[in-house]
Amino acid sequence: MPRYPLPLGFVFRSRAKEEKAPADKAAVTDSKQTRDPQAPKGRPTPKRSEAQTQRRSVANTPKTRKEGAKRQREERRAAMDRQRQALANGDERYLPARDKGPVRRFARDFVDSRFCVAEFFLPMAVVILVLSMVRVGALQSIALLMWLFVIVLIIVDSVFIALRLKKQLAARHPNERTKGAVAYALMRSLQMRRLRLPKPQVKRGERP
Repeated sequence: MPRYPLPLGFVFRSRAKEEKAPADKAAVTDSKQTRDPQAPKGRPTPKRSEAQTQRRSVANTPKTRKEGAKRQREERRAAMDRQRQALANGDERYLPARDKGPVRRFARDFVDSRFCVAEFFLPMAVVILVLSMVRVGALQSIALLMWLFVIVLIIVDSVFIALRLKKQLAARHPNERTKGAVAYALMRSLQMRRLRLPKPQVKRGERP
């Protein structure tokens, strides 16, 4: 069979151009294709509320350390103001952790609704102390007996409060955690009514 000599241009032409041409063509073709609007974008579209929250968080981020410290002080002061108001009006949202919850509220109301011997300990102690300072043997003996009488009376009243409060908590809040509620109530009973925090929300004799 006759052999036809190949042109020199065909033998020595650049293969790099041939390999590059299909790739360039494919790239141009792919770039011209439009994305199906129903096709997934690879990430969920954020909701408007989430986007607004993100924008606000970025806008509220302090730019300098001094600004951040100032903002922390302002937030701490505002939190303390809210807590102080909550202690005055009994708002559960801003009370300290030790005062929150229905169990602690019931313990406070239980103590505030009755007369406690322990709340009069301070004025009685002042009277007894004055009597003990008088250099009269009879008065000093009376002062000593009064000390013993007041202490025994406070112990008996505190035991009565603890037993009755435990019974009431078991009946009113059977599914709640009541650990520490009795001690919390007894510590409150040691304070004078006008000095208690949170402020009493029930009157004396009113059933909690």
